[in-house]
Amino acid sequence: MNAAVLHTLGKPPRFEKFPEPVPAQDEGVVHVRAAALKPVDKQMAGGTHYASFRELPAVCGLDGVGWLDDGTRVFFAGPRRPYGAMAERTVVRRLQCFPVPEGLNDEVAAALPNPGVSAWLTLNARAKLAPGETVLILGATGVTGMLAVQVAKILGAGRVIAAGRNEKVLNTLRELGADATIHLDQSSDELTKAFAREAADPGFQVVIDYLWGAPTEALLAALTRNEFVPAGLETRLVQVGESAGPAITLPAAVLRSTPLTIVGTAGMPAPDILMDALQQVLSYGASGKLRIDTMRVPLAEIEDAWQREQRARLVVIP
Repeated sequence: MNAAVLHTLGKPPRFEKFPEPVPAQDEGVVHVRAAALKPVDKQMAGGTHYASFRELPAVCGLDGVGWLDDGTRVFFAGPRRPYGAMAERTVVRRLQCFPVPEGLNDEVAAALPNPGVSAWLTLNARAKLAPGETVLILGATGVTGMLAVQVAKILGAGRVIAAGRNEKVLNTLRELGADATIHLDQSSDELTKAFAREAADPGFQVVIDYLWGAPTEALLAALTRNEFVPAGLETRLVQVGESAGPAITLPAAVLRSTPLTIVGTAGMPAPDILMDALQQVLSYGASGKLRIDTMRVPLAEIEDAWQREQRARLVVIP
């Protein structure tokens, strides 16, 4: 069969033949229809992820959509190594195969679950977003950030502020539910003022931070009080990514002057919580309430696609 085969960590996979998978008793062969090319796939192939490949050659791809031998269309995750999702066929434990709603096409069904479930769990399980609260999405122009804007509204956010650098994408986020936008390409002082304006009473109750670095420092400066005032509503900041920098300077006054809690996203949620998030994301995707831009790429072009930078989620088609 044809597959995206990785021979060397740090190099793109190659389109070539790979042995057919043979399932064990609790496994099934999936005839792959689509597999999204995600940042984590590149990290694992690059050797920078804690779960990077230990033995090569191997087929790339953590998840995708396909058909089981009995005709069931499924979203699958975690193929048994050395097999992966970017191939004509792969092998997966049946417990890791989930039915896909009929209203969802293969490309969206492959692209939506990974970032969609991440956004859902971050807002629902970690931030514990309550109806009516104000949410700031730092990094809202990325694939997951755009979904976080939509998920926040689905979960009942009263107001959603989207902050990002890509002006073209930023201008489309109101259509996805953003009530206001902040362009991050401005001076630190101006950015702090912009955050302060949007944080005016009652402030941000939830911040989802895909950026860290300088944008987060500007936000924290905006939240810092310079006088003794009654404590307002707590701000719950969930640290998810570091695309703007791996470290920040955190003055003690930030934590002493305003009610602020900073948490991360470490650890796997309980299986029932994860399953519920997946079902919710697939259901809202099928209804059109969760949208993601995709771009089809033939499996034969995987080496070229691996090195592309796209705002739309690339979906590999065997």
